[in-house]
Amino acid sequence: MSSNNQKQKTGITPLSLIGSLFAGWFGVQSKSNRERDFEHGKFSHFIIGGIVFAVLFVLFVVGIVKVVMSTVGS
Repeated sequence: MSSNNQKQKTGITPLSLIGSLFAGWFGVQSKSNRERDFEHGKFSHFIIGGIVFAVLFVLFVVGIVKVVMSTVGS
C-alpha cells in the first residue's frame, strides 16, 4: 500500500485542512479535495478551524483599520 493511500485512510493532514479552509473561504475548492474532506476529515476540526480563521481575519481587518485611522489622524 502506498503512503498516499495510507494518509487518505487515516485522515487529512493539518496542512491539507488549512488549505481546505482557505479554498472553502474563497469558494474555489476542487471536487476531489471536497470529497476527500467529507470522506476523511472530522467535522469538529473544520468547525474549530473555521472559527479560528474567522477570528484571525477579523483581528487582521481591525488592525488594518487602526493603522489607517492613525495615519489619517496625524
